[in-house]
Amino acid sequence: MISVVAIVFHALILKQFAQAITRIDPLVDTKVGLIRGLTSEDGSYSMFMGIPYANVNYSNPFGDAIPHTKFQDTFEAYDDGAICPQLYMFNETVLGNLDCLHLNIYVPSTATSKNPLPIMVWIHGGSFRRGFAGRYMYDPKFLVKHNVISVNINYRLGPYGFMCLDHPSVPGNQGLKDQTLALRWIKDNIEAFGGDPNEITVFGESAGGHSVDFHLLSNNEVLFNRAIIQSGSAEAGTVLIEPDIEAPIKLADYLGYQTSEIEEALNFLIAADTDLVIGAALDLNIMFKPCAENEFDGVNAFITKHWVNTEVPKVRKMPVLIGFNENELLINHVNKGNEHFTTLDIFRTYLEQTFTFTNEELEAMSQLVQNFYLGDNPISDDEKWNVIYYDSDFTYIHPIQRTINKFLKNGAGDIFYYMFAYDGGRNAFKIANGINATGVSHFDELGYLFNMEYITGEITPEDKTMIDRMTTMWTNFVKYGNPTPETSELLPIKWEPVTKQKLNYLKIDAELSLGNRPLNHRMAFWDLFYKMNEEKQTYLEK
Repeated sequence: MISVVAIVFHALILKQFAQAITRIDPLVDTKVGLIRGLTSEDGSYSMFMGIPYANVNYSNPFGDAIPHTKFQDTFEAYDDGAICPQLYMFNETVLGNLDCLHLNIYVPSTATSKNPLPIMVWIHGGSFRRGFAGRYMYDPKFLVKHNVISVNINYRLGPYGFMCLDHPSVPGNQGLKDQTLALRWIKDNIEAFGGDPNEITVFGESAGGHSVDFHLLSNNEVLFNRAIIQSGSAEAGTVLIEPDIEAPIKLADYLGYQTSEIEEALNFLIAADTDLVIGAALDLNIMFKPCAENEFDGVNAFITKHWVNTEVPKVRKMPVLIGFNENELLINHVNKGNEHFTTLDIFRTYLEQTFTFTNEELEAMSQLVQNFYLGDNPISDDEKWNVIYYDSDFTYIHPIQRTINKFLKNGAGDIFYYMFAYDGGRNAFKIANGINATGVSHFDELGYLFNMEYITGEITPEDKTMIDRMTTMWTNFVKYGNPTPETSELLPIKWEPVTKQKLNYLKIDAELSLGNRPLNHRMAFWDLFYKMNEEKQTYLEK
């Protein structure tokens, strides 16, 4: 039996002039067999990358995955390059393959059987249709220096992960079920890496944040102890979308196979190249999202009731860290010209998607909302910031506040609420998309949690301070359930949790500040709007 994160002498390399150096690689004995990783360049942590936790069933790649069997030989965990089929965000090409259900584990050298460390499991975002767990995007070296184990997971995306049909072979939520298999693998095996299986925090951003919320709502057992939800919520407008049960027929038809039978279409798609299927879904603009599954005998459902206004018993006594970025959907509008705004109809379409208004009611309500944000002005480039505020509020910020209220109602532990407002040199989305405008967009905070390869150049002292603050608060929460257990020069303010009487929040900017009810006048408008139209919510009775 090999001890926890056992270090073995893997090779002795003789250099020129008879100089000898020792390469040491970590070897771990897990319940699924021996896994060999790599030591980081500075020697402060070990990396175990590309570990398969499950296999796609190639006879039905749109259905449930199968837990990976034990390794017959030592698994060489050196490669974090697996990407599930998707449109790659950096060059807009379709790539990836179904051999992608892997996870990457990063273990500080301080982890031992006598000093087990807490674990934070990262679920990436990407609208449930793109993203991956590799270091190019999510290198956790800033986090592991705080003596936590970091685990990044891949899961299926788009039609392979979120096709939802009234059919037992493709009931829906396959990507969320992949995540569940990964969490079970971590729970079962992380002790061998020096981790404490009873101290697991799941965290994610955007679709990853939605996912964390969905795990709290799911039918599954509780697989983690704390939750961090960044710019995500199961209440978000981006996941309140009715599944297209005709999707296989439409995809098959687009690819040249005509049929009116779901099973025939699925059989065709099973044999089709994944690049073609992903490309067809993109061209047809079919959205694949989490859904309330129909129940079938012998099929384990992830969630069967629609989550709007449902209870969340699993959050009881669980600490939660949750929040948003100040200008979430700046990304959708800030660099667009007037033509974009003259054709924009998001006031009506968002309400139509979320409420069951009659045509007359919809016209009146959409005009009411537009007047609140724009006054009597038309949608135009001159009003782009007010459009950004509306899009951000409706899609992310107010749904997050509704989620907080739901957690309070269900007896959650301490809830730490934040607004990220720091506009620095590592705002990740703005850098990736060449956005020079002021403001803090969706995804921007991640450059201060992860070392992202595409963010180049020297780290300024101001950005270094923000990296240290963010990673210290996040890992404090992982360790103690409290991001500021004590004040310091770095963290001079004690972050007060939310109460039923006071919606406290921390504004994370160049200076930290504590307040209550962020963006209060806008949020109060939506509080009243939802209260007055509560019975009109589309999914309320489902």
